[in-house]
Amino acid sequence: MFYKIRKFADSTYFTNAIKVTLAAVIPVVVFSYLGKFEMGFAMALGAFFTYPSDIPSSLKHKINGILVTALLVSGINLLVNIVYPLSWIFYPFLALLIFLISMISVYGQRATMVSFSCLISVSLAFASINSGWTMVVHSGLILAGSLFYLLISLIFHYVRPHRYIELQIADCIKLTAKYLKLRGDLWTVNADKKSIIEKQLHLQVELNAIHQNIREVLISNHTTSGSSNQNRKMLLVFISLVEILELALSTAFDHDKLHQKFDDHPNVLLSYQRLAYNLAASLKQLSKSVKKHTKYFSKNTLLRDLNSLQLAIADYENDLKKNTASEGVFMLTTMLQYADKQVEKIKIVERAFTLNFNSQDLKGLDKDLEKFLTPQYYPLITLTENFSFSSTIFRHSLRLTITLMVGFIVGKFLPFHNVYWILLTIIVIMRPGYGLTKARSLHRIMGTFFGGLIAFGILFVVKDISVISILSIICMLLGFSFTQINYKVSATFITMYVVFIYGIITPNRGDLVQYRILDTVVGAVLAFLATHFLWPSWEFLNVPVYLEKAIKANQDYLKEISIFYNKKGSISTSYRLARKNAFIEIGNLMASFQRMVQEPKSKQKQLPQVYKLAVLNHSLLSSLASLGTYIQSHKTTSASEAFNVVVDTVLKNLDNAISLLKDNHNLQENLPKEDLALRFTELKNIREKELKEGFPIDEEAFQLKMQEAQLVIEQLIWLTNLSENILKTTKILKDS
Repeated sequence: MFYKIRKFADSTYFTNAIKVTLAAVIPVVVFSYLGKFEMGFAMALGAFFTYPSDIPSSLKHKINGILVTALLVSGINLLVNIVYPLSWIFYPFLALLIFLISMISVYGQRATMVSFSCLISVSLAFASINSGWTMVVHSGLILAGSLFYLLISLIFHYVRPHRYIELQIADCIKLTAKYLKLRGDLWTVNADKKSIIEKQLHLQVELNAIHQNIREVLISNHTTSGSSNQNRKMLLVFISLVEILELALSTAFDHDKLHQKFDDHPNVLLSYQRLAYNLAASLKQLSKSVKKHTKYFSKNTLLRDLNSLQLAIADYENDLKKNTASEGVFMLTTMLQYADKQVEKIKIVERAFTLNFNSQDLKGLDKDLEKFLTPQYYPLITLTENFSFSSTIFRHSLRLTITLMVGFIVGKFLPFHNVYWILLTIIVIMRPGYGLTKARSLHRIMGTFFGGLIAFGILFVVKDISVISILSIICMLLGFSFTQINYKVSATFITMYVVFIYGIITPNRGDLVQYRILDTVVGAVLAFLATHFLWPSWEFLNVPVYLEKAIKANQDYLKEISIFYNKKGSISTSYRLARKNAFIEIGNLMASFQRMVQEPKSKQKQLPQVYKLAVLNHSLLSSLASLGTYIQSHKTTSASEAFNVVVDTVLKNLDNAISLLKDNHNLQENLPKEDLALRFTELKNIREKELKEGFPIDEEAFQLKMQEAQLVIEQLIWLTNLSENILKTTKILKDS
């Protein structure tokens, strides 16, 4: 229990909640002491408005993002107060303002959070409409509160400059360990492979998100500020973790075949599974050490496990005649080489946290890192190109604008207590996707109901203003802490905080709870209805786009592998970018499938085909990574014409699948099955000829050539089958 509390208290979410709580509470306490509570509360609002835009990034981007948000939220508050009395232009002005603020989201994650902050500012502007000099002072105080939040955030940054990235790296290590653990589970006899693969796909979505967060901070710092020794160390760890994940993805085994082949030699597979589990256990233990900020001591003897596997393979080879054992030895050698590479990568990560870091370990891995970041620029054409119903953000902006205007009119002309709370509920709940909006609507209503009842019960018993003030601060802190973890719990604590605050300044506590719940229900119902009926963004409409991007990313990755196999040399930046993009797009495709599952059954069109295509693309990526990893780490022979013909066949299959997704049925002709079979025969003959011509050669060289022949041809056959299945399933998807 103590460990869980400590873990929560050391989390990024709790740290961020402390920042916004301090930035809000300090002005309120100081100005209340001076008898100017309203001024302190206005500054607290500025901190609330600015807080969402404080997302992971380099220090420069953090400061710029918060400053822009501070100017926007205070300026918007002033504009709303100026225009509000002019009823003949107020409504069109408000609608246009909401729509334009919502459209800012086209510029990415930071812009989305700035947009959210500005919308919150619009809604809470109606909590206190001022005139004359008062509205200027109020907006100025909001700006001051925003800048005070920036100051608090910078203090936290300089006190613990590396803590955020350490926690992100720790989470990344933990998720990578989970992935390796699932790989180990596949070796269990009669394992539920479908369930394990589905878990791996879901895990890929989480890993994509955390990889992006880490890139944003580490690479930005590395390219803009010369990079500290700590930053370089974390960069090396991150690159190693990405390589561990790629290695795990790239080395696919036919577990059924291996179990059948080694049924009489179970020690071999048990030795390997033990090593596979210990790879994951080592990373999990390291993750805990990084989070706790304690010295790391490796408890898992990976090198001993590796040696045990080598001995088990040697015993297997000795038990059988050499010729009989050769195929099994090749399989086991591939497994051993994979495990050896993983141990090597994990040892690099362990050394980074146990020894003095040597920047030479990067060995040029930091070359062209800035190309792995999404460019931070905001051209006007990006906004204008999204002024179309084909844009999800345009439809969401229009939907949100109409819903907020309806909510404002309902709250204004019907006897509701606080119109701004209806607007606030709509803004917080409403998301482009149906599933998330529905879930947040239910959680918001439940959280508000229970939070209101609990807070009202406490106010009924507790009369001491000091105690209520302390409780409100605690509830604020917990409410912000749980926002990203559990929205229902967050809504409960935020409601309690609001009720406590109004319980301090107003006597009508019963009415407060009643109206708070009523306003929330109205806002939630409006948000849910709008998401369902106003240009709904059903995921099945977006799936073809994600499918196309995933297939295209895999296609680009294969092209880079082919170029490298033909030309040899060192790995190019374009190769690494293509690999990164393939991982991201497969994760995005799976995330789209997850959103689709949350929607009504009637809208889950072609769900089995979508899932099959997600799995096929993941398998294709695995096969590509396997081929790419092998040719990077081995001295390979020259690529033959047959190799390039087969690769061209796979590329054409993927091209045809993309054409079908675009409703273009002018498909490229591909090689007949017979010709393709001849190419595979040609590849096998070339390899056999090379082996004969190279004989006699030493045993190790012979095994390496045999391994290359087997692996490359098997992967090409597998790539061809996968691309054909992707094309076939895409046809079914489009025809149904």
